Amino acid sequence: MATSTATTAASAADPRADALQAKTRRQPLTAIGLMSGTSLDGVDAALLTTDGTRTTAFGPALTLPYSPAFRAELRACLGQRPQSAWQAIIEALTDRHADAVETLLARAGGAGTGPAGIDVIGFHGQTVWHDPEHRETIQIGDPQRLADRLRLPVVADFRTADVKAGGQGAPLVPLYHQALATDLEKPLAVVNLGGVANITWIGRENGPGQQILAFDTGPGNALIDDWVRATTGEAFDADGRLAQSGRADRTRLDRWLAHPYFRQPPPKSLDRDAFAGLLAELHGLTAADGAATLAAFTAATIGRARAFLPQAPRRWLLAGGGRHNGVLAALIAEAVGAPVAPVEAVGWRGDALEAEAFAFLAVRALKGLPLSLPGTTGVPAPQPGGRLWLPSATAPAA
Repeated sequence: MATSTATTAASAADPRADALQAKTRRQPLTAIGLMSGTSLDGVDAALLTTDGTRTTAFGPALTLPYSPAFRAELRACLGQRPQSAWQAIIEALTDRHADAVETLLARAGGAGTGPAGIDVIGFHGQTVWHDPEHRETIQIGDPQRLADRLRLPVVADFRTADVKAGGQGAPLVPLYHQALATDLEKPLAVVNLGGVANITWIGRENGPGQQILAFDTGPGNALIDDWVRATTGEAFDADGRLAQSGRADRTRLDRWLAHPYFRQPPPKSLDRDAFAGLLAELHGLTAADGAATLAAFTAATIGRARAFLPQAPRRWLLAGGGRHNGVLAALIAEAVGAPVAPVEAVGWRGDALEAEAFAFLAVRALKGLPLSLPGTTGVPAPQPGGRLWLPSATAPAA
């Protein structure tokens, strides 16, 4: 994980780490998960209690939006390796995550959970570079700075171990989907519509032998958002209204869908901007027709993903910010040939889902449990991951 200072994870010999890991063997932990996704909307934060296999209690959740100016600063970092000039951005990003935790704790305090009741923070950071073919994935953020400000243990660097072991490093949320889906009808498909779209397929049988498959299907919201921002100045296509007023260009769609990625079997994953060059091919289209074409592209790539699923899902659920786009949801339903529903239909918290997942994964990391499986990232064997940072002894108390 790229940080603003030369920070290192906690030593395995640190008695505080030993005490925390001993606690994981005795009881569930209360964790806060933090996620800043490729849509660059802001920091999602969620509190839950979990033993790393199931969640026993859900606390409050929130999103702390980024300002337009800070969002633009982060966007300028995407697709690049970290540079020394980024120190201020990394520190500001980390501080916004700390702000989100403090705001969440203020809310949780009313329910009897204050900082003293939190065992660990799961800090994903902001992905700026993802190239698993060369065994590289980079998330920026400073776990030590976060631990020192909050005076709480922080687990971060969730993806590196998987990528170094030969996995795709993404997606990581499927194990949390699996934990939530124990009582749901299966086979089940969960489509996450973030900047990149991905799918989790969960087989019929619960238990250790349950089949699970996950991979990135193609662009999610990123291209639509970037097009809408460039042509209208709006941050995204609210409710899909722009796309609804346009007409998809079939010639462009057919050309894009011929890309070899969509024929490539999983495991596979994408960087946010892997298909960013397609935006230039929309030259000459109206804003509405461009939005319609991109929405149809996202839906069609999800439809193509069905070919790789072991069995047809009995149910399709939509997660991520794109689930709010009714036009996109309707296009996906048409592409997969089945009804789709937002995850709220089964009682999941859609806006908090990824933050919850990194709270869950932080506890799994402390217990040495796998964060990824051969079916979710293509890693050769179930792969633990994440590293622990503890507050510095010299850091001021919060």
